[in-house]
Amino acid sequence: MTSPKVTLRRLRELADAETPIVMVTAYDFVSGRVAERAGVDIVLVGDSGAQVVLGYPDTTSITLDEMLTLAKAVRRAVRTPLLLCDLPFGSTELSDEQAVATSVRFVHEAGAEAVKIEGANPARLSRVRAIVDAGIPVVGHVGLTPQTATALGGLRAQGRTAEDAIRVARDALAVQAAGAFALVIEAVPADVVHEIRRALDIPVIGIGAGAADGQVLVQHDLLGITEGRPPVFVKRYAAVGEAMVEGVEAYAREVRESTFPAADHVYPASPEVAAAVRDFIDGL
Repeated sequence: MTSPKVTLRRLRELADAETPIVMVTAYDFVSGRVAERAGVDIVLVGDSGAQVVLGYPDTTSITLDEMLTLAKAVRRAVRTPLLLCDLPFGSTELSDEQAVATSVRFVHEAGAEAVKIEGANPARLSRVRAIVDAGIPVVGHVGLTPQTATALGGLRAQGRTAEDAIRVARDALAVQAAGAFALVIEAVPADVVHEIRRALDIPVIGIGAGAADGQVLVQHDLLGITEGRPPVFVKRYAAVGEAMVEGVEAYAREVRESTFPAADHVYPASPEVAAAVRDFIDGL
């Protein structure tokens, strides 16, 4: 039986029923198909694709055109989940008009159903309001905001002092007031997030933020595709990366040993066809 299409109303219903919302990232057709078949609620084309699939050192390096290419590939795979796209660094900073134009491109060119924007300073809040006023749903993002991590002291947990925790709370309330329909809170202590949620009317999606209305993880992290030590908030549910390496190593070994291709992996030809080609070659 086909699952119903996930809409903003459906997400609200899930939150009201205290049924956790499942969000996962995807960056291409294959990872989009994995998310679709797994039955998640939201697929996020995250700017984390800069590091995960494009090999950049940080999320700020990815361009708008590159993000759109990733998003269009995911759109071809995703039908049931809501498609959410990150607005990359540099595509919203200049003005509200730029932010709206960028968001419209994601809707028109990639079929995005919502966009996500980081931060809660006055300029960010103005962008949220402008995009919402243009009729495009927005997800906010507070706590650790990777696009501006340098200003936050690097990629580290936020809200660990009373002053900083109150800042995160103010940011969350401000993003809600600006019109966001949901909020991602990243790398903030669970007890702090619990208190913040009591003051919010919109769903909170956590990543390194304890229990919330939903969770989001980078697909390549949870599948064990990415290399190196994952963030503390990542649980690896598979070791796909190692399996991929082992598979390619086995292929390379069999090629070098001349055991691949075997008879099962070649196209047969009749003796007559082979003889005709042999006679042709011998006559050269």
